Amino acid sequence: MSLDLKRIKDWGLGLEQPMIISGPCSAETEEQVLTTARDVAKDKRVSVLRAGIWKPRTRPGSFEGIGEIGLEWLNKAKAETGLLTATEVATGAHVEACLKAGIDILWVGARTTVNPFSVQEVADALQGVDIPVMVKNPINPDIGLWQGGLERINKAGITRLAAIHRGFSTYEKTPFRNLPMWDMAIEMMRKFPDLDIVNDPSHIAGNRDLLPYVCQKALDLNMEGLMIESHMAPSVAWSDAAQQVTPAGLSQLLDGLTFRQETSEAADTNKLDSLRKEIDDLDDEIFQKISSRMKVADQIGEYKRDNSVTILQVDRWEEIVNKRIALGVAMGLDADFVKHYLKLIHKESIRRQNVIMNDGQPELVGK
Repeated sequence: MSLDLKRIKDWGLGLEQPMIISGPCSAETEEQVLTTARDVAKDKRVSVLRAGIWKPRTRPGSFEGIGEIGLEWLNKAKAETGLLTATEVATGAHVEACLKAGIDILWVGARTTVNPFSVQEVADALQGVDIPVMVKNPINPDIGLWQGGLERINKAGITRLAAIHRGFSTYEKTPFRNLPMWDMAIEMMRKFPDLDIVNDPSHIAGNRDLLPYVCQKALDLNMEGLMIESHMAPSVAWSDAAQQVTPAGLSQLLDGLTFRQETSEAADTNKLDSLRKEIDDLDDEIFQKISSRMKVADQIGEYKRDNSVTILQVDRWEEIVNKRIALGVAMGLDADFVKHYLKLIHKESIRRQNVIMNDGQPELVGK
């Protein structure tokens, strides 16, 4: 099914690309929303203020959003700063409340996209309405659900439609809160060339330290916007504190990014560029796996410490080397390369375990 779409630049809202959306994960208090909005608006690259009004939480008892009064706070912030407003909707009632309040942009969250019944309820509430809507990828890596969510909203008559790439959940421990799985976003670009995709680096990273990397990667893939969570005081945020930045931190983050202009040459990517991107993606995966391996090595170090086991197990190390070299050679790798790689990995594992065995202190040279 094809989509009847208008690009973000044609939404009639005066949005420049890439569109920068920012604001708190959750609207907590009127002061918090207004103060954050005032500070965010100082950076003229930001055009949309976001805030979660209803928050779907994994378990009951967590902060589940301030409710409809938060929409009033968003409107006050808009009146004072001129920023457009955006929030998440998950039910027909949410849509109706936002339409009544005059919210500018809605988005469908990952926990809603995963359920076609919920998406259809939102679509039914949007029937006959002309408002921009963005659809986040589902929590699990199912491109059919993502596509289906967009199709349902589009079928309701929404043509000012975009997608949000926020990464995918995994049981595997990685540096990311949600795996980027860039290939999923790229496949959506291929299937729907007129579909604008906005990146949500906050939910991919899960911590502010990884935001620069994720943002730059999204821009390099020609995504049409960034949704970055910001808060006047992230350390005391009621939800997702680790992934939010201060408004000043937001400006610093944006200053450090390279915003590339799409040209005919960039659009017609040659073979070499394509292969280089593939190398970049593979390198990302390799570093994620190495990070995961080191975390397991740390757990082994803790076990050895608690059970008075020596760090170096020579027989185990020889077994690893012999098996991995044989496997590497069978996969077309040079034996010396594999051995050198294993030595580097083993050296770092031993170093980390030494730190653990010494209660967090690095091993003294000559001790």
